[in-house]
Amino acid sequence: MAAAGAVAREEDAFRRLFRFYRRWEGGQPSGLVDFSTPTAREVKTCSLNFSSVSDQDAYRAGLRPVSQWKAFGLDNYPGFIFIQDPFLPGCQRHWVKQCLKQYTQKPNVCNLDMHMSLNETADLWERSQHQMRNKHSSKWEPKSLLEKLRWVTLGYHYNWNSKKYLPDHYTPFPPDLTFLSKQVAKACGFPDFRAEAGILNYYHLDSSLGIHVDESELDHTQPLLSFSFGQSSIFLLGGQKRDEAPVAMFMHSGDVMVMSGFSRLLYHAVPRILPNPEGKPLPSCMELPLPANLPADSVIQPCSQEDWQVCARYLQTSRINITIRQVLAESQSFPAETETKEEQSVTIRSYQEEH
Repeated sequence: MAAAGAVAREEDAFRRLFRFYRRWEGGQPSGLVDFSTPTAREVKTCSLNFSSVSDQDAYRAGLRPVSQWKAFGLDNYPGFIFIQDPFLPGCQRHWVKQCLKQYTQKPNVCNLDMHMSLNETADLWERSQHQMRNKHSSKWEPKSLLEKLRWVTLGYHYNWNSKKYLPDHYTPFPPDLTFLSKQVAKACGFPDFRAEAGILNYYHLDSSLGIHVDESELDHTQPLLSFSFGQSSIFLLGGQKRDEAPVAMFMHSGDVMVMSGFSRLLYHAVPRILPNPEGKPLPSCMELPLPANLPADSVIQPCSQEDWQVCARYLQTSRINITIRQVLAESQSFPAETETKEEQSVTIRSYQEEH
């Protein structure tokens, strides 16, 4: 009993709240912020730079005009911006499909590379789509490769063991995601932001993301952008130390979060994934058709009914999160280091142990 008491006393404020929400079964506990009904005292309206993004470029990225976005901040968290679903109707489907069908393709890196050959992980979509379309509700049914996916890295690939990016471990960053990130960054006051590294996290209803700080990028003056699709989650945003209690908030499908300035290097975590609060298998925003007047040069591509059948089945029990980072400041270069294949293998194993 004495040993258990000692452990409890040593548990920091962030960990205590993380454990609370990890076990949370619903309801509306005091202090849980929901930006879809922003009534909490600490929530404030956040100003955006309307003129920095033309309506045409917003449409090209599948976004509403910036003047129509609902953006919020939090007291005592300068640099934190929460944008409530700025996407045009139907456009979230494009990003879900990209995360499952396109961004999982080689040469991008994923957690399955550690214990499968490159031939086996070369096309996770093709190897999973038939199984996903014919999936039943039985929990004893074998999981497809897409359901075993936990993360994919883009651009500069993150080394989970050394906590570094290295110049010789790089693949081209997706142009459509580059364009989306650029528009959001400009609207938030960062016109020079460059999308250089991306981490895609694939969560299921029993998933969580541990307490951490994103500090491996060599330039912290640029923001971290976060896009969420699918089921909802609880996000915890803390302070510079783990003994500071975090703010708990909902993140719903389509929500965008920007961490910049003071908030760029704060502790944060995702303790819980929640079923759609609307009580339906998928959020209503996923049921809407694409606008008929998207520009000819839009990065948004229609999602076929056949492809959406797979995506929708996946999202019924899952959430996809994309975080985009700028790694280097302008004219900055990496320290002279290289990463061996053995270190890359340890990278993947280290991530799996941490998460």
